Amino acid sequence: MSAGRTIICGRYELGALPLGQGGMGAVYVGYDQKLDRRVAVKLIRFPFGRHDEALEQRFRHEARIMAKLEHPGTPAIYDADVYEDANGGLRPFIVMQYVEGATVEDVLAEQGPLPVPWAAAIAAQVAAVLQAAHGRGVFHRDLKPSNLMLGSDGGVKVLDFGLAMFHDPELTKLTRTGTVLGTPAYMSPEQIRAATVGPQSDFYALGLVLHEILTGHRLFDGPTEFAIFERQVNEAPRPIRESRPEVPAELDRLVLRLLAKRAEDRPAHAEEIYSALVPFAPRLVPMLGYVDPPPSSLRMYAGVIGRITDEAPVAVTLVSVPDPAEPDDAEFSRGDIARAREEADALARQSRYGQAVEVLDAVVAPASRLLGRVDDDVIALRLHLAEVLFEGNDYRQAAVAFGELYRDLAMRHGPRDERVLHCRRQEATCQALLGETGQALAGLRRLLEDEENFYGSLDPRPMELRRQIGLLELGMGDASRARETLSGLLEDLTRVYGSEHHEASRVRASLSRLSMG
Repeated sequence: MSAGRTIICGRYELGALPLGQGGMGAVYVGYDQKLDRRVAVKLIRFPFGRHDEALEQRFRHEARIMAKLEHPGTPAIYDADVYEDANGGLRPFIVMQYVEGATVEDVLAEQGPLPVPWAAAIAAQVAAVLQAAHGRGVFHRDLKPSNLMLGSDGGVKVLDFGLAMFHDPELTKLTRTGTVLGTPAYMSPEQIRAATVGPQSDFYALGLVLHEILTGHRLFDGPTEFAIFERQVNEAPRPIRESRPEVPAELDRLVLRLLAKRAEDRPAHAEEIYSALVPFAPRLVPMLGYVDPPPSSLRMYAGVIGRITDEAPVAVTLVSVPDPAEPDDAEFSRGDIARAREEADALARQSRYGQAVEVLDAVVAPASRLLGRVDDDVIALRLHLAEVLFEGNDYRQAAVAFGELYRDLAMRHGPRDERVLHCRRQEATCQALLGETGQALAGLRRLLEDEENFYGSLDPRPMELRRQIGLLELGMGDASRARETLSGLLEDLTRVYGSEHHEASRVRASLSRLSMG
Protein backbone atom coordinates (compact mmCIF):
# COMPACT_ATOMS: atom_id res chain seq x y z
CA MET A 1 0.00 0.00 0.00
CA SER A 2 1.23 3.48 -0.88
CA ALA A 3 2.20 5.71 2.01
CA GLY A 4 -0.65 7.88 3.26
CA ARG A 5 -3.28 5.80 1.46
CA THR A 6 -5.98 3.50 2.73
CA ILE A 7 -7.50 0.48 1.02
CA ILE A 8 -11.02 -0.57 1.95
CA CYS A 9 -12.65 -3.91 1.21
CA GLY A 10 -9.36 -5.03 -0.32
CA ARG A 11 -10.19 -3.14 -3.48
CA TYR A 12 -10.67 0.63 -3.24
CA GLU A 13 -7.57 2.74 -2.63
CA LEU A 14 -8.35 6.15 -1.17
CA GLY A 15 -6.41 9.35 -1.61
CA ALA A 16 -4.75 10.81 1.46
CA LEU A 17 -6.99 13.89 1.62
CA PRO A 18 -10.72 14.21 0.94
CA LEU A 19 -12.03 16.22 -2.01
CA GLY A 20 -14.68 17.60 0.30
CA GLN A 21 -16.38 16.83 3.56
CA GLY A 22 -19.34 17.81 5.65
CA GLY A 23 -21.60 16.60 8.42
CA MET A 24 -22.54 13.46 6.51
CA GLY A 25 -19.02 12.32 5.67
CA ALA A 26 -16.25 12.86 3.15
CA VAL A 27 -15.61 12.20 -0.53
CA TYR A 28 -12.23 10.88 -1.69
CA VAL A 29 -10.67 10.30 -5.05
CA GLY A 30 -10.30 6.56 -5.18
CA TYR A 31 -8.81 3.88 -7.38
CA ASP A 32 -10.61 0.63 -8.09
CA GLN A 33 -7.79 -1.92 -8.15
CA LYS A 34 -9.96 -4.65 -9.60
CA LEU A 35 -11.26 -2.70 -12.62
CA ASP A 36 -8.27 -0.38 -13.01
CA ARG A 37 -10.16 2.90 -12.97
CA ARG A 38 -10.46 6.08 -10.96
CA VAL A 39 -13.59 6.42 -8.84
CA ALA A 40 -15.08 8.68 -6.19
CA VAL A 41 -15.67 7.11 -2.78
CA LYS A 42 -18.02 8.68 -0.28
CA LEU A 43 -17.54 7.60 3.33
CA ILE A 44 -20.66 8.23 5.39
CA ARG A 45 -20.83 8.75 9.13
CA PHE A 46 -23.51 7.25 11.30
CA PRO A 47 -25.27 9.81 13.51
CA PHE A 48 -23.33 10.27 16.76
CA GLY A 49 -20.66 7.90 15.42
CA ARG A 50 -22.57 4.80 16.54
CA HIS A 51 -23.35 1.92 14.24
CA ASP A 52 -27.05 1.41 13.66
CA GLU A 53 -28.18 -1.71 11.82
CA ALA A 54 -31.49 -0.16 10.74
CA LEU A 55 -29.69 2.88 9.30
CA GLU A 56 -27.22 0.60 7.55
CA GLN A 57 -30.08 -1.24 5.88
CA ARG A 58 -31.70 2.05 4.88
CA PHE A 59 -28.39 3.27 3.52
CA ARG A 60 -28.11 0.23 1.26
CA HIS A 61 -31.70 0.73 0.16
CA GLU A 62 -31.17 4.38 -0.77
CA ALA A 63 -27.96 3.51 -2.65
CA ARG A 64 -29.85 0.92 -4.67
CA ILE A 65 -32.54 3.45 -5.53
CA MET A 66 -29.91 5.89 -6.77
CA ALA A 67 -28.18 3.16 -8.77
CA LYS A 68 -31.44 2.50 -10.60
CA LEU A 69 -31.69 6.09 -11.86
CA GLU A 70 -29.11 5.38 -14.57
CA HIS A 71 -29.33 8.95 -15.87
CA PRO A 72 -26.47 10.73 -17.66
CA GLY A 73 -27.04 13.69 -15.35
CA THR A 74 -26.12 11.73 -12.22
CA PRO A 75 -22.87 9.89 -11.42
CA ALA A 76 -23.15 6.15 -11.91
CA ILE A 77 -23.22 4.15 -8.66
CA TYR A 78 -20.72 1.27 -8.82
CA ASP A 79 -20.84 -0.18 -5.32
CA ALA A 80 -22.24 0.34 -1.83
CA ASP A 81 -21.10 -1.48 1.28
CA VAL A 82 -19.88 -1.15 4.86
CA TYR A 83 -16.26 -1.53 5.98
CA GLU A 84 -14.45 -1.66 9.31
CA ASP A 85 -12.55 1.57 9.93
CA ALA A 86 -9.32 2.04 11.91
CA ASN A 87 -11.27 2.33 15.17
CA GLY A 88 -13.02 -0.99 14.64
CA GLY A 89 -16.34 0.66 13.81
CA LEU A 90 -18.51 -0.11 10.78
CA ARG A 91 -18.82 2.71 8.26
CA PRO A 92 -20.93 2.79 5.08
CA PHE A 93 -19.43 3.89 1.78
CA ILE A 94 -20.57 4.43 -1.80
CA VAL A 95 -18.35 4.05 -4.85
CA MET A 96 -19.37 6.33 -7.70
CA GLN A 97 -18.27 7.45 -11.10
CA TYR A 98 -15.48 10.00 -10.81
CA VAL A 99 -16.72 13.19 -12.47
CA GLU A 100 -14.22 15.62 -13.92
CA GLY A 101 -15.02 19.28 -14.34
CA ALA A 102 -15.74 22.31 -12.21
CA THR A 103 -18.61 22.88 -9.82
CA VAL A 104 -21.02 25.63 -10.76
CA GLU A 105 -20.01 27.29 -7.48
CA ASP A 106 -16.37 27.45 -8.68
CA VAL A 107 -17.41 28.74 -12.10
CA LEU A 108 -19.43 31.52 -10.46
CA ALA A 109 -16.54 32.43 -8.15
CA GLU A 110 -14.21 32.86 -11.12
CA GLN A 111 -16.55 34.16 -13.81
CA GLY A 112 -19.36 35.95 -12.00
CA PRO A 113 -22.87 35.83 -13.50
CA LEU A 114 -23.12 33.40 -16.42
CA PRO A 115 -24.46 34.20 -19.88
CA VAL A 116 -28.22 33.73 -20.05
CA PRO A 117 -28.04 30.77 -22.47
CA TRP A 118 -25.62 28.89 -20.21
CA ALA A 119 -27.64 29.65 -17.07
CA ALA A 120 -30.75 28.31 -18.79
CA ALA A 121 -28.88 25.27 -20.14
CA ILE A 122 -27.50 24.33 -16.73
CA ALA A 123 -30.90 24.69 -15.06
CA ALA A 124 -32.63 22.76 -17.86
CA GLN A 125 -30.26 19.83 -17.42
CA VAL A 126 -30.92 19.84 -13.68
CA ALA A 127 -34.66 19.84 -14.41
CA ALA A 128 -34.22 16.79 -16.64
CA VAL A 129 -32.45 14.96 -13.81
CA LEU A 130 -35.19 15.96 -11.35
CA GLN A 131 -37.82 14.62 -13.75
CA ALA A 132 -36.14 11.21 -13.68
CA ALA A 133 -35.61 11.18 -9.91
CA HIS A 134 -39.02 12.49 -8.93
CA GLY A 135 -40.60 9.78 -11.04
CA ARG A 136 -39.08 7.34 -8.56
CA GLY A 137 -40.19 9.34 -5.55
CA VAL A 138 -36.63 10.49 -4.80
CA PHE A 139 -35.99 14.13 -3.87
CA HIS A 140 -32.59 15.79 -3.65
CA ARG A 141 -33.31 18.21 -0.78
CA ASP A 142 -29.85 19.79 -0.96
CA LEU A 143 -29.61 21.22 -4.47
CA LYS A 144 -26.99 23.98 -4.64
CA PRO A 145 -24.17 25.22 -6.97
CA SER A 146 -21.52 23.12 -5.20
CA ASN A 147 -23.56 19.99 -5.99
CA LEU A 148 -23.65 20.72 -9.74
CA MET A 149 -20.61 19.66 -11.76
CA LEU A 150 -20.08 21.20 -15.20
CA GLY A 151 -18.07 18.91 -17.46
CA SER A 152 -15.85 19.90 -20.37
CA ASP A 153 -18.49 18.60 -22.77
CA GLY A 154 -21.10 20.98 -21.33
CA GLY A 155 -22.98 18.29 -19.45
CA VAL A 156 -24.09 18.87 -15.88
CA LYS A 157 -23.97 16.16 -13.21
CA VAL A 158 -26.13 16.50 -10.10
CA LEU A 159 -24.07 15.24 -7.15
CA ASP A 160 -25.07 13.91 -3.73
CA PHE A 161 -28.53 13.03 -4.99
CA GLY A 162 -30.78 11.44 -2.41
CA LEU A 163 -28.10 10.97 0.25
CA ALA A 164 -29.71 13.56 2.52
CA MET A 165 -32.39 10.98 3.22
CA PHE A 166 -29.86 8.80 4.98
CA HIS A 167 -29.59 11.17 7.91
CA ASP A 168 -33.29 11.87 8.40
CA PRO A 169 -33.96 10.31 11.82
CA GLU A 170 -37.73 10.75 11.52
CA LEU A 171 -38.14 9.17 8.10
CA THR A 172 -41.21 6.95 8.39
CA LYS A 173 -43.24 4.68 6.18
CA LEU A 174 -46.00 7.27 6.02
CA THR A 175 -44.36 10.66 5.66
CA ARG A 176 -40.99 11.91 4.52
CA THR A 177 -40.73 14.49 7.27
CA GLY A 178 -38.61 15.29 10.27
CA THR A 179 -35.36 17.02 11.07
CA VAL A 180 -34.41 20.04 9.00
CA LEU A 181 -31.91 18.93 6.39
CA GLY A 182 -29.99 20.82 3.76
CA THR A 183 -28.10 24.09 3.34
CA PRO A 184 -30.04 27.10 4.72
CA ALA A 185 -29.36 29.36 1.71
CA TYR A 186 -30.98 26.77 -0.61
CA MET A 187 -33.80 25.42 1.55
CA SER A 188 -37.49 25.80 0.80
CA PRO A 189 -39.88 27.28 3.37
CA GLU A 190 -41.47 23.84 3.89
CA GLN A 191 -38.07 22.27 4.58
CA ILE A 192 -37.34 24.92 7.18
CA ARG A 193 -40.67 24.20 8.83
CA ALA A 194 -39.96 20.43 8.71
CA ALA A 195 -43.11 19.89 6.70
CA THR A 196 -43.68 17.20 4.10
CA VAL A 197 -41.15 17.59 1.30
CA GLY A 198 -42.09 16.95 -2.32
CA PRO A 199 -40.83 17.80 -5.82
CA GLN A 200 -41.67 21.47 -5.37
CA SER A 201 -38.98 21.77 -2.68
CA ASP A 202 -36.33 20.85 -5.25
CA PHE A 203 -37.91 23.35 -7.67
CA TYR A 204 -37.53 26.11 -5.07
CA ALA A 205 -33.86 25.24 -4.68
CA LEU A 206 -33.45 25.23 -8.48
CA GLY A 207 -34.97 28.72 -8.51
CA LEU A 208 -32.40 29.86 -5.96
CA VAL A 209 -29.58 28.32 -8.02
CA LEU A 210 -30.84 29.88 -11.25
CA HIS A 211 -31.22 33.29 -9.57
CA GLU A 212 -27.65 33.01 -8.28
CA ILE A 213 -26.02 32.04 -11.59
CA LEU A 214 -27.83 34.91 -13.31
CA THR A 215 -26.96 37.54 -10.69
CA GLY A 216 -23.68 36.23 -9.26
CA HIS A 217 -24.79 36.26 -5.62
CA ARG A 218 -27.02 34.29 -3.27
CA LEU A 219 -30.56 35.54 -3.05
CA PHE A 220 -31.08 34.86 0.65
CA ASP A 221 -28.05 35.01 2.92
CA GLY A 222 -27.41 36.18 6.44
CA PRO A 223 -25.11 36.10 9.48
CA THR A 224 -26.91 33.16 11.12
CA GLU A 225 -28.95 30.17 10.04
CA PHE A 226 -32.01 31.61 11.75
CA ALA A 227 -31.64 34.90 9.87
CA ILE A 228 -31.52 32.99 6.58
CA PHE A 229 -34.52 30.88 7.61
CA GLU A 230 -36.50 34.05 8.33
CA ARG A 231 -35.69 35.42 4.87
CA GLN A 232 -36.53 32.17 3.10
CA VAL A 233 -39.92 31.98 4.79
CA ASN A 234 -40.96 35.64 4.77
CA GLU A 235 -38.99 37.72 2.26
CA ALA A 236 -40.22 38.03 -1.30
CA PRO A 237 -37.50 37.50 -3.94
CA ARG A 238 -36.34 40.48 -5.95
CA PRO A 239 -36.75 40.23 -9.74
CA ILE A 240 -33.49 39.51 -11.55
CA ARG A 241 -34.12 42.26 -14.10
CA GLU A 242 -33.73 44.89 -11.38
CA SER A 243 -30.00 44.19 -11.35
CA ARG A 244 -29.61 42.59 -14.80
CA PRO A 245 -32.07 44.14 -17.29
CA GLU A 246 -30.92 42.00 -20.25
CA VAL A 247 -32.40 38.88 -18.68
CA PRO A 248 -35.60 38.07 -20.60
CA ALA A 249 -38.77 38.97 -18.74
CA GLU A 250 -40.20 35.46 -19.30
CA LEU A 251 -37.14 33.87 -17.69
CA ASP A 252 -37.37 36.27 -14.74
CA ARG A 253 -41.02 35.34 -14.24
CA LEU A 254 -40.14 31.65 -14.32
CA VAL A 255 -37.54 32.13 -11.58
CA LEU A 256 -40.01 34.06 -9.42
CA ARG A 257 -42.56 31.29 -9.91
CA LEU A 258 -40.02 28.70 -8.79
CA LEU A 259 -39.41 30.84 -5.71
CA ALA A 260 -43.05 31.07 -4.67
CA LYS A 261 -43.35 30.63 -0.90
CA ARG A 262 -46.31 28.28 -1.26
CA ALA A 263 -45.32 24.98 -2.82
CA GLU A 264 -48.60 24.72 -4.73
CA ASP A 265 -47.80 28.00 -6.54
CA ARG A 266 -44.65 26.51 -8.09
CA PRO A 267 -44.61 24.38 -11.24
CA ALA A 268 -46.10 20.93 -10.77
CA HIS A 269 -43.54 18.93 -12.76
CA ALA A 270 -39.89 19.22 -13.75
CA GLU A 271 -40.81 18.67 -17.40
CA GLU A 272 -42.71 21.96 -17.34
CA ILE A 273 -39.60 23.75 -16.06
CA TYR A 274 -37.38 22.09 -18.66
CA SER A 275 -39.71 23.11 -21.50
CA ALA A 276 -39.76 26.70 -20.25
CA LEU A 277 -35.95 26.90 -20.00
CA VAL A 278 -34.84 25.31 -23.29
CA PRO A 279 -35.91 28.26 -25.53
CA PHE A 280 -33.49 30.52 -23.64
CA ALA A 281 -30.53 28.34 -24.70
CA PRO A 282 -30.84 28.27 -28.50
CA ARG A 283 -27.08 28.34 -29.07
CA LEU A 284 -24.32 27.78 -26.54
CA VAL A 285 -20.94 29.33 -27.21
CA PRO A 286 -18.25 27.26 -25.42
CA MET A 287 -16.91 28.73 -22.18
CA LEU A 288 -13.14 28.60 -22.52
CA GLY A 289 -11.51 26.88 -19.59
CA TYR A 290 -14.71 25.04 -18.67
CA VAL A 291 -16.43 23.77 -21.81
CA ASP A 292 -13.98 22.91 -24.59
CA PRO A 293 -14.85 23.79 -28.22
CA PRO A 294 -14.12 20.41 -29.90
CA PRO A 295 -17.21 18.20 -30.32
CA SER A 296 -17.59 15.47 -27.76
CA SER A 297 -18.92 11.97 -28.23
CA LEU A 298 -21.66 12.75 -25.70
CA ARG A 299 -22.90 15.75 -27.71
CA MET A 300 -22.75 13.69 -30.89
CA TYR A 301 -24.85 10.98 -29.27
CA ALA A 302 -27.33 13.39 -27.67
CA GLY A 303 -27.65 15.32 -30.93
CA VAL A 304 -29.33 12.35 -32.58
CA ILE A 305 -31.60 11.60 -29.63
CA GLY A 306 -32.64 15.26 -29.62
CA ARG A 307 -33.99 14.92 -33.15
CA ILE A 308 -36.73 12.51 -32.06
CA THR A 309 -40.03 14.40 -32.15
CA ASP A 310 -43.46 13.93 -30.62
CA GLU A 311 -45.06 13.52 -34.04
CA ALA A 312 -47.05 10.43 -35.01
CA PRO A 313 -44.75 7.40 -35.20
CA VAL A 314 -43.68 6.00 -38.53
CA ALA A 315 -45.47 2.78 -39.46
CA VAL A 316 -43.09 -0.18 -39.36
CA THR A 317 -43.85 -3.68 -40.60
CA LEU A 318 -43.23 -6.06 -37.74
CA VAL A 319 -42.22 -9.67 -38.10
CA SER A 320 -44.84 -11.91 -36.56
CA VAL A 321 -43.55 -13.75 -33.53
CA PRO A 322 -45.67 -16.39 -31.80
CA ASP A 323 -46.86 -15.40 -28.35
CA PRO A 324 -45.23 -17.35 -25.54
CA ALA A 325 -47.44 -20.05 -24.17
CA GLU A 326 -49.63 -19.02 -21.26
CA PRO A 327 -48.66 -20.71 -17.99
CA ASP A 328 -50.73 -23.75 -17.21
CA ASP A 329 -53.04 -22.64 -14.42
CA ALA A 330 -53.73 -26.29 -13.64
CA GLU A 331 -50.20 -26.52 -12.31
CA PHE A 332 -50.75 -23.52 -10.02
CA SER A 333 -51.65 -23.97 -6.36
CA ARG A 334 -52.08 -21.92 -3.21
CA GLY A 335 -48.72 -23.24 -2.14
CA ASP A 336 -47.17 -21.20 -4.96
CA ILE A 337 -48.55 -18.05 -3.33
CA ALA A 338 -47.04 -18.95 0.03
CA ARG A 339 -43.68 -19.78 -1.53
CA ALA A 340 -43.63 -16.54 -3.53
CA ARG A 341 -44.42 -14.46 -0.46
CA GLU A 342 -41.75 -16.23 1.57
CA GLU A 343 -39.14 -15.67 -1.16
CA ALA A 344 -40.17 -12.03 -1.57
CA ASP A 345 -39.86 -11.47 2.19
CA ALA A 346 -36.32 -12.84 2.16
CA LEU A 347 -35.40 -10.55 -0.76
CA ALA A 348 -37.02 -7.49 0.85
CA ARG A 349 -35.07 -8.06 4.07
CA GLN A 350 -31.95 -7.62 1.94
CA SER A 351 -33.46 -4.48 0.35
CA ARG A 352 -33.68 -6.33 -2.97
CA TYR A 353 -37.09 -4.86 -3.66
CA GLY A 354 -36.90 -5.03 -7.44
CA GLN A 355 -36.43 -8.79 -7.36
CA ALA A 356 -39.11 -9.17 -4.69
CA VAL A 357 -41.58 -7.35 -6.93
CA GLU A 358 -40.73 -9.66 -9.83
CA VAL A 359 -41.33 -12.76 -7.69
CA LEU A 360 -44.73 -11.54 -6.46
CA ASP A 361 -45.82 -10.09 -9.79
CA ALA A 362 -45.20 -13.42 -11.53
CA VAL A 363 -47.73 -15.11 -9.22
CA VAL A 364 -50.44 -12.44 -9.08
CA ALA A 365 -51.75 -13.04 -12.62
CA PRO A 366 -52.21 -16.84 -12.44
CA ALA A 367 -53.52 -16.58 -8.87
CA SER A 368 -56.11 -14.00 -9.93
CA ARG A 369 -57.21 -16.07 -12.92
CA LEU A 370 -57.56 -19.30 -10.97
CA LEU A 371 -58.84 -18.06 -7.60
CA GLY A 372 -60.29 -14.64 -8.39
CA ARG A 373 -59.05 -11.13 -7.49
CA VAL A 374 -60.86 -11.02 -4.17
CA ASP A 375 -59.93 -14.46 -2.88
CA ASP A 376 -58.42 -14.06 0.59
CA ASP A 377 -55.03 -15.51 -0.43
CA VAL A 378 -54.95 -13.40 -3.59
CA ILE A 379 -55.84 -10.24 -1.65
CA ALA A 380 -53.00 -10.97 0.78
CA LEU A 381 -50.65 -11.51 -2.17
CA ARG A 382 -51.70 -8.27 -3.86
CA LEU A 383 -51.33 -6.35 -0.60
CA HIS A 384 -47.87 -7.86 -0.15
CA LEU A 385 -46.94 -6.69 -3.67
CA ALA A 386 -48.25 -3.17 -3.00
CA GLU A 387 -46.24 -2.90 0.22
CA VAL A 388 -43.04 -4.07 -1.49
CA LEU A 389 -43.58 -1.54 -4.28
CA PHE A 390 -43.95 1.13 -1.60
CA GLU A 391 -40.87 0.06 0.32
CA GLY A 392 -38.91 0.02 -2.93
CA ASN A 393 -39.93 3.66 -3.62
CA ASP A 394 -42.01 2.76 -6.69
CA TYR A 395 -44.76 5.05 -5.48
CA ARG A 396 -46.45 5.36 -8.88
CA GLN A 397 -47.16 1.64 -9.16
CA ALA A 398 -47.82 1.32 -5.43
CA ALA A 399 -50.53 4.01 -5.61
CA VAL A 400 -52.28 2.09 -8.39
CA ALA A 401 -52.01 -1.17 -6.48
CA PHE A 402 -53.37 0.27 -3.22
CA GLY A 403 -56.20 2.04 -5.06
CA GLU A 404 -57.33 -1.15 -6.79
CA LEU A 405 -57.04 -3.09 -3.55
CA TYR A 406 -59.19 -0.83 -1.41
CA ARG A 407 -61.94 -0.74 -4.03
CA ASP A 408 -62.00 -4.53 -4.30
CA LEU A 409 -61.85 -4.97 -0.54
CA ALA A 410 -64.62 -2.44 0.08
CA MET A 411 -66.94 -4.26 -2.32
CA ARG A 412 -66.41 -7.57 -0.51
CA HIS A 413 -65.84 -6.59 3.11
CA GLY A 414 -67.32 -3.10 3.37
CA PRO A 415 -65.75 0.34 3.94
CA ARG A 416 -64.91 -0.28 7.61
CA ASP A 417 -62.51 -3.14 6.91
CA GLU A 418 -59.14 -2.13 8.36
CA ARG A 419 -57.36 -3.19 5.17
CA VAL A 420 -59.59 -0.81 3.20
CA LEU A 421 -58.63 2.09 5.45
CA HIS A 422 -54.95 1.12 5.35
CA CYS A 423 -54.90 0.96 1.54
CA ARG A 424 -56.67 4.31 1.26
CA ARG A 425 -54.07 5.92 3.46
CA GLN A 426 -51.21 4.26 1.60
CA GLU A 427 -52.59 5.40 -1.76
CA ALA A 428 -52.75 8.99 -0.53
CA THR A 429 -49.27 8.73 0.99
CA CYS A 430 -47.88 7.56 -2.36
CA GLN A 431 -49.53 10.54 -4.04
CA ALA A 432 -47.98 12.89 -1.48
CA LEU A 433 -44.52 11.38 -2.03
CA LEU A 434 -44.94 11.90 -5.77
CA GLY A 435 -45.74 15.58 -5.22
CA GLU A 436 -49.46 15.20 -5.94
CA THR A 437 -50.21 16.93 -2.65
CA GLY A 438 -53.65 18.32 -3.49
CA GLN A 439 -54.92 14.91 -4.54
CA ALA A 440 -53.33 13.30 -1.48
CA LEU A 441 -54.92 15.80 0.90
CA ALA A 442 -58.36 15.31 -0.63
CA GLY A 443 -58.07 11.56 -0.12
CA LEU A 444 -56.77 11.88 3.44
CA ARG A 445 -59.51 14.30 4.45
CA ARG A 446 -62.18 11.92 3.17
CA LEU A 447 -60.45 9.11 5.04
CA LEU A 448 -60.29 11.19 8.23
CA GLU A 449 -64.03 11.83 8.10
CA ASP A 450 -64.69 8.09 7.76
CA GLU A 451 -62.23 7.10 10.49
CA GLU A 452 -63.71 9.60 12.95
CA ASN A 453 -67.17 8.21 12.21
CA PHE A 454 -65.94 4.63 12.69
CA TYR A 455 -63.64 5.05 15.69
CA GLY A 456 -64.32 8.47 17.20
CA SER A 457 -62.19 11.60 16.87
CA LEU A 458 -59.93 10.74 19.83
CA ASP A 459 -58.87 7.31 18.57
CA PRO A 460 -55.12 7.11 17.86
CA ARG A 461 -55.72 6.25 14.20
CA PRO A 462 -57.55 9.43 13.15
CA MET A 463 -55.32 11.53 15.39
CA GLU A 464 -52.18 10.28 13.58
CA LEU A 465 -53.97 10.96 10.31
CA ARG A 466 -54.62 14.54 11.41
CA ARG A 467 -50.91 15.01 12.01
CA GLN A 468 -50.11 13.76 8.52
CA ILE A 469 -52.73 16.10 7.05
CA GLY A 470 -51.33 19.06 8.98
CA LEU A 471 -47.80 18.40 7.75
CA LEU A 472 -49.02 18.11 4.17
CA GLU A 473 -50.92 21.37 4.52
CA LEU A 474 -47.75 22.95 5.85
CA GLY A 475 -45.77 21.47 2.99
CA MET A 476 -48.15 23.10 0.51
CA GLY A 477 -47.57 26.45 2.19
CA ASP A 478 -51.07 26.66 3.68
CA ALA A 479 -49.80 27.84 7.05
CA SER A 480 -53.14 29.03 8.41
CA ARG A 481 -54.90 25.74 7.72
CA ALA A 482 -51.94 23.75 9.03
CA ARG A 483 -51.97 25.79 12.23
CA GLU A 484 -55.67 25.12 12.68
CA THR A 485 -55.25 21.37 12.07
CA LEU A 486 -52.21 20.95 14.31
CA SER A 487 -53.48 23.23 17.11
CA GLY A 488 -56.69 21.27 17.36
CA LEU A 489 -54.73 18.03 17.34
CA LEU A 490 -52.42 19.27 20.11
CA GLU A 491 -55.40 20.15 22.30
CA ASP A 492 -56.86 16.67 21.86
CA LEU A 493 -53.52 14.92 22.42
CA THR A 494 -52.92 16.92 25.59
CA ARG A 495 -56.41 16.14 26.87
CA VAL A 496 -56.07 12.40 26.21
CA TYR A 497 -52.39 11.73 26.93
CA GLY A 498 -51.01 14.79 28.73
CA SER A 499 -48.78 17.61 27.56
CA GLU A 500 -45.54 15.61 27.86
CA HIS A 501 -46.62 12.71 25.68
CA HIS A 502 -44.22 12.17 22.76
CA GLU A 503 -46.98 12.67 20.15
CA ALA A 504 -47.92 16.00 21.73
CA SER A 505 -44.25 17.01 21.69
CA ARG A 506 -43.95 16.19 17.98
CA VAL A 507 -46.99 18.32 17.12
CA ARG A 508 -45.81 21.13 19.38
CA ALA A 509 -42.46 21.14 17.53
CA SER A 510 -44.26 21.44 14.19
CA LEU A 511 -46.34 24.34 15.51
CA SER A 512 -43.23 26.12 16.79
CA ARG A 513 -41.86 26.20 13.25
CA LEU A 514 -45.08 27.82 12.06
CA SER A 515 -44.19 30.85 14.16
CA MET A 516 -41.47 31.68 11.61
CA GLY A 517 -44.03 32.96 9.14
